[in-house]
Amino acid sequence: MEIYKGIALFAAGTLFGSAGIKLLSSRDAKKVYTHTAAAALRVKECAMEAVTSVQENAADILAAANDINEKRAAQEAEDCRVQDDTAAMD
Repeated sequence: MEIYKGIALFAAGTLFGSAGIKLLSSRDAKKVYTHTAAAALRVKECAMEAVTSVQENAADILAAANDINEKRAAQEAEDCRVQDDTAAMD
């Protein structure tokens, strides 16, 4: 009995497998795959635009931060010179 059950399951699996392959390779299925791939490419393009925007903004922020630090360093250097000049006069 157990042997017949195994053979029946194998035959059913083979039949469903063959039907599944035909279904997955059908014209309608290929159309679905094509539309899905096109949607994925659109999502990728949108994500890449967002990444590019973030990178550009980060570059602008970094440049502004560097300018602030350069001005601050120049001001601190000037303050040190003034203090040194004042100390030298005393």
